[in-house]
Amino acid sequence: MIVKGDLVTRSSYNHDLLFRVQSVSRDRVLLFGEDFRLEADAPLADLKKVTGEEYRQHKKKVKVQEDYSYRLFRQDYQLLKEKRDHESTNGYQYENNYFQISPRVLHVDGDQLFLKKCIQLYQQLGLQVHGTHMDEKEMPLQIGALLQKIQPDIVVITGHDSFSKNKGTVRDIRAYRHSQYFVDTVREIRSKTSHLDQMVVFAGACQSHFESLIKAGANYASSPKRINIHALDPVYIVARIAYTSFMDKVNVREVLRNTLTGEEGLGGVETRGLLRVGMPYRSLEMLEEEEKASEVGSETKSET
Repeated sequence: MIVKGDLVTRSSYNHDLLFRVQSVSRDRVLLFGEDFRLEADAPLADLKKVTGEEYRQHKKKVKVQEDYSYRLFRQDYQLLKEKRDHESTNGYQYENNYFQISPRVLHVDGDQLFLKKCIQLYQQLGLQVHGTHMDEKEMPLQIGALLQKIQPDIVVITGHDSFSKNKGTVRDIRAYRHSQYFVDTVREIRSKTSHLDQMVVFAGACQSHFESLIKAGANYASSPKRINIHALDPVYIVARIAYTSFMDKVNVREVLRNTLTGEEGLGGVETRGLLRVGMPYRSLEMLEEEEKASEVGSETKSET
């Protein structure tokens, strides 16, 4: 008995990926990848339920991969921070008292659970994000209103996708489950903001039509070799752009190095960073202390 929410693998694919059952219709089952942004369907007879111990072993393995990517990003972040510190203090000649303005991120996701995981990672990385769950078919229709409301600097358009050889060749976008909707959404975004450095766009999911997404105006997209991409991959790409100065170009190869999928599943074009640094920095606590010191000084003078 397989029902919605069950974790399963597919016998015909040698149980390579873990899926969540999204719906069951007679002998056909709609599946969402548990860790990858893949949507598929399969006959009931092809599915095997995953036991509790199997799931624990799987999550342990995935966590090792996710922790590795996070460490790589933190190393790069530290290097970027040291560069900002050096430049803002003119080679450490002055006090380090700058502030930084990071970009606003709009993340539109076709998977509610993946959206939740991505938002947690955005927050862990210190980025401000507005997340919205939406069916992929609705994205081209709703993106205009979201752009006007949120006024983002970076937009992520993702969810699920897949390529089917039975529907056409890799060139034929009709052979993809949701690529056309992602392409149409990117075109809507570019009709509002055409410049690639004024609004940065990531688009795509597992096996998406990479070339069409880049041509439509995405800065980064999936999937060059039509492979599966990890649920958190868009976040690492966004974070690298968000923490790179607007004066610098983002090296595509260095960005992809921090993802879990790499350049076979992700690609992009040269893009400027979006971080801006300002000075001087005065926290509210510092201003309150200065105000109190000024009041004490005024009282002392009046008593004299």
